[in-house]
Amino acid sequence: MSIIPDVPTDLHPPTAGTDRLLAELTDDLARLDPDGLLRRLHLVSSAGPVVTTGDGKQLLNFTSNSYLGINEHPAMKAAVVSAVNRWGTGTGASLLISGRLPIHVQTERVFAKFKHAQAALLLPSGYTANLAVLTALAGPGDLICLDKLCHASLIDAARASGATVRTYPHLKTDKLERLLQRHSSTNTSTNACGLAGDHRSPSNYVRPPRRFIVTDTVFSMDGDTADLPTLCDLAEQYNAITIVDEAHGTGLLGDTGSGLCGAQGVTDRIHVTISTASKALGGLGGIITAAQPIIDTLINLARPLIYTTAIPPAQAAAIAQAVELIQAEPGLRHRVRDLTIRLRDGLKLQGWKLIPQGDFIIPIVPLVVGDAHETLALAEHLYANGILAAPIRPPTVAPGTCRVRLSLRADMTEEHIDRLLDALKSFEK
Repeated sequence: MSIIPDVPTDLHPPTAGTDRLLAELTDDLARLDPDGLLRRLHLVSSAGPVVTTGDGKQLLNFTSNSYLGINEHPAMKAAVVSAVNRWGTGTGASLLISGRLPIHVQTERVFAKFKHAQAALLLPSGYTANLAVLTALAGPGDLICLDKLCHASLIDAARASGATVRTYPHLKTDKLERLLQRHSSTNTSTNACGLAGDHRSPSNYVRPPRRFIVTDTVFSMDGDTADLPTLCDLAEQYNAITIVDEAHGTGLLGDTGSGLCGAQGVTDRIHVTISTASKALGGLGGIITAAQPIIDTLINLARPLIYTTAIPPAQAAAIAQAVELIQAEPGLRHRVRDLTIRLRDGLKLQGWKLIPQGDFIIPIVPLVVGDAHETLALAEHLYANGILAAPIRPPTVAPGTCRVRLSLRADMTEEHIDRLLDALKSFEK
């Protein structure tokens, strides 16, 4: 029996109006192909370290962000099943209406404690969490400074806020300081925010301008980390608000796995942390941790929360269970770290130039090729040799920096790493 249902092709034939649209879209897609930028969806049998593709080929999966491999852990499955049996499959309403269940309250308390924060708030994804934070806290007249390699969700959220958005070179803070200094010297106690009719502030109230420093903690395409202490120093000097996206740090870094903020000792200096359950936590969901007044502001002003149905009980239960596993089984973090070191050492012996990772070993190893077609050729070579690896091309990365991004999981073996290295050894660079 096929796992892909038959799709009828004779329903709702195109009208004259849609004929033109479909022709234009088909032409647009065709223009992507010669540049090596056309994307297609792929089917795999599971979300584990070994997968079977739609054409029946078994591959080692080096594309998964489930760094600890707990998405298939028996305790995770049991927690999800138990939550479904107790609360059903969905909530049926937003958090503000009737979608807030005991499992949401429990999970938010667990996660706030995990992150050493006053409070936490659950959203459906990291993308919507970033959107909620920046559109609720920032507005016209404010300044948002982003690392140039911040995730697209942070960039989109910053633009949607209406604030002035500026970027600074990756991990370089000289321009960041100039941006903060300029905004600080040209804005006094009032600005355009908070005028009557602005949803962010009470009627007739004009609040002072705000400055934001926004960054990923672990950069998903390079596998390197932000210098949070330096960013916090600048924030304190220029009265800025620090917002960090711990998507790829939560579960991996620090003594308890809480993330880079904990590992760099700045947890109490960060105003807002956004995490996601879709990486090391093995599930799905965005989790915002902050002081209670910030969380209360989001509840009142964040449209992605107000107008979104609360996450399903199973999703919340998976997050709480993941936190328990991360704290109870630190060996998972050590395991994926050791596998990453094994891979990086092997790649260096083969002559690959790797992006430096600094003080932290991150299970993201990009092989920067440059050209899109050559990157596709490398991914296809690996596929032919039993390895599933993701070719990353614009707009995800800048032109000329195309790469194959390798992600490691704690439930892989040394043999899996060696098979990858063998496959790469036979590739003609």
